[in-house]
Amino acid sequence: MAHAEEFHFEKVSKMFSRKFFRLIALLMVAALMFGALGSVTRAQTVELRILWYNDGNEGEVYRAALDKFEAANPGIKVTLDVVGFSDLHNILQANIEAGTPPDMGSITQLGRFQGRYLDLRPYLADPEAFEANYPESFLNWLRVPGGQDKGIYGFPRSVGVSGPFVNVTLFEQAGIPLPEGDKVTWAEWIDLATKVAKATNTPYAVAIDRSGHRTFGPMMSYGAQILDPATGRFTVDSPGFRAFAQEMKRWHDEGLTPKEVWIGGGGAYRAAKEYFVNGELVFYYSGSWQISAFTREIGDAFEWRAVPQPCGETGICGGMPGGTALVAFAGTKHPQEVAKVMEYLASTEVNIETSANSLFLTGNLKAIEQGVPYPASKEQFDVFLSNIPKLTEQGWRLQGHPFIDIINVETRDQLGRYFAGEIDLDEAIRRLQAKVDEACDNEPNKCIPW
Repeated sequence: MAHAEEFHFEKVSKMFSRKFFRLIALLMVAALMFGALGSVTRAQTVELRILWYNDGNEGEVYRAALDKFEAANPGIKVTLDVVGFSDLHNILQANIEAGTPPDMGSITQLGRFQGRYLDLRPYLADPEAFEANYPESFLNWLRVPGGQDKGIYGFPRSVGVSGPFVNVTLFEQAGIPLPEGDKVTWAEWIDLATKVAKATNTPYAVAIDRSGHRTFGPMMSYGAQILDPATGRFTVDSPGFRAFAQEMKRWHDEGLTPKEVWIGGGGAYRAAKEYFVNGELVFYYSGSWQISAFTREIGDAFEWRAVPQPCGETGICGGMPGGTALVAFAGTKHPQEVAKVMEYLASTEVNIETSANSLFLTGNLKAIEQGVPYPASKEQFDVFLSNIPKLTEQGWRLQGHPFIDIINVETRDQLGRYFAGEIDLDEAIRRLQAKVDEACDNEPNKCIPW
């Protein structure tokens, strides 16, 4: 009996051991399977990077939008690599030349990287709707000149339009009413601003940012034909170019403008924003991108307002378009996922939200039609939106030219030397013309008729 019991115990023990080891083996297999599945899941997460610069709170606004995108698309993670604006395009150029471009980028020098972008059209769910939502003139800035390129490479994250602001409180203190209508000339504005400055002991009547781009709109209003449509090359010397350059020289000579903006500074861009924000300037020609900063920094210190584009004696009342584009680069390893991100951010719903929250001018045509609920300064945005139809074809073409940055920088630097008295206007024009001619001679395929 004892032997039988012992035998039964051994049998049960062996059976239990086999089941135990089988259970352990199954658990080990399951663990391996779950581990493998976890590895597969991690491997399937696509990580995308956007080279980015911040102008105000844009980074926070777009990070919030991307968080929503990632929640709806757990297989895609998007990182904003934030750099300083002054370094942005040089970093991008170096990355492209090294064969390591980011997946996407937020840039302003759009013509500089033509031919380096990813054509999103084959990857978009609805390329026709994407294209219809944005001005063709803006989309053309990203395309290789010549009219054959129909690619979709990005969209305007924000549109910039150059234009003026006035300190309304100073006009009221001087007892001088603001001019009405949208046909006020440059001469009328400068005359009024000078009178207001004198009546209120304000240091400066007028200022314009130290930027060639900022001068092109007024010059075209004075009749300048800076870009020749027959050749796609630049013609600097014209009565309009000379007239506005001479007008700006007068502002410096008579102390109407802060000389530090254009004279000195090592040849860099400089805005005159601080003078306006501090209440030291009556009339400031800059652009729509300042609205966000003015809303935050001026607050209730004084009343300010955007006003329509000043006109030249020619009757032209045009500024210059500009803006920031979010673009995709051809070197990405994940074109499908990049297109998904781009299509999401370019959608009207998201564009309205990001434009309103960042206080920047939208470039989305449906958003403009529907209206953007800006929480502050809506009237000022409406003024700049009304200025967009007044932009000339030359202005759009000039901004999209592959060598816009060359003529922009050279105009800035040569006019700065002229205002400082280092060279006369003839020499400034000669140097500028030589520089842009050299660029077109070296790469004639980038200077073509339009």
